[in-house]
Amino acid sequence: MIKASIIGATGYTGAELVRILSRHPQVELVALTSQSYVGQELGRVFPHLKPATTLVCSEQDVLKVARESDVIFTALPHGLSVPIVQEAIENGAKVIDLGADFRLDDQAEYEHWYKVEHHASGLLAEAVYGLPEINREKIARARVVGNPGCYPTSAILGLAPLLKKGLLQANSVIIDSKSGVSGAGRGLSLGVHYSECNDSIKAYNVGGHRHIPEIEQELSKLAGEKVAISFTPHLTPMTRGILSTIYGNLTKDVSYQEVHQLYSEFYGEEPFVQVLPLGELPQTKWCYGSNHCFIGLVVDPRVNRVIVVAAIDNLVKGASGQAVQNMNLLFGLPETSGLEFAGIYP
Repeated sequence: MIKASIIGATGYTGAELVRILSRHPQVELVALTSQSYVGQELGRVFPHLKPATTLVCSEQDVLKVARESDVIFTALPHGLSVPIVQEAIENGAKVIDLGADFRLDDQAEYEHWYKVEHHASGLLAEAVYGLPEINREKIARARVVGNPGCYPTSAILGLAPLLKKGLLQANSVIIDSKSGVSGAGRGLSLGVHYSECNDSIKAYNVGGHRHIPEIEQELSKLAGEKVAISFTPHLTPMTRGILSTIYGNLTKDVSYQEVHQLYSEFYGEEPFVQVLPLGELPQTKWCYGSNHCFIGLVVDPRVNRVIVVAAIDNLVKGASGQAVQNMNLLFGLPETSGLEFAGIYP
């Protein structure tokens, strides 16, 4: 059995990790840490998890947790994971960081966008970007995995086949994404109060969202050249889900059928990416609670442009489910272990 612990178990992604890992056939949860609920059973904090675990939330004793664990999931805000990851690695545990501290390759880029210093440049250089569909072999050999952000997961999966094939103009990509309110986390904030966000939709951080460098970094690797994007996220009055509608200019004339065939072949063996039939576009409701990404396509020959629509659950494929997918790769397990469940509908 793999002994797993979660640092920051009482946020939304931490709780989702517990929900998934508690039913994983090869995992034993050994520690759950929290700043706010020390001494309380997690099932008291999240009643829906009462049947899943009787573990009590503990203080953040990283040395103790590392010595007890084979793998540690860090589910913390940016800037807080670095010292924890360092100590965990020194004591033999592997780490999957669900925050932003190990996603970017360039330390200066990280410090520019996140406005904090990064004190583990060596580990940053070693860390692997944890998108299994793109980096499967590297993840399997890693000690530190930077779990992708939710918006980047939908955008990169949506664009990877086209960029890999050289079919998109690198400076033409526009990503319009809508996210459920759980993406803002569990902390109190005026903008996510019910009466502030219900019956409304708003764009935010236009042109300056911190996921921009992450998306551009990975798209540039796929394209083999610098990709610059326009990215606009929106907050929508739903609990879960991301729908990314992505536009790009084609480098040559290709038919709708040819683009669809490209995606079908690129993702043909992927257990968690569903390329929809011609003429069908996804909805966030389809992936609610699941680790699946649904992708639909349209080619507009009038303007020689492709439109890709990708839908994920921001807390599962966009965070905790993908983290478990990465854990499976780290320990040589079937990639689908513990994740073989459909979404919840309606």
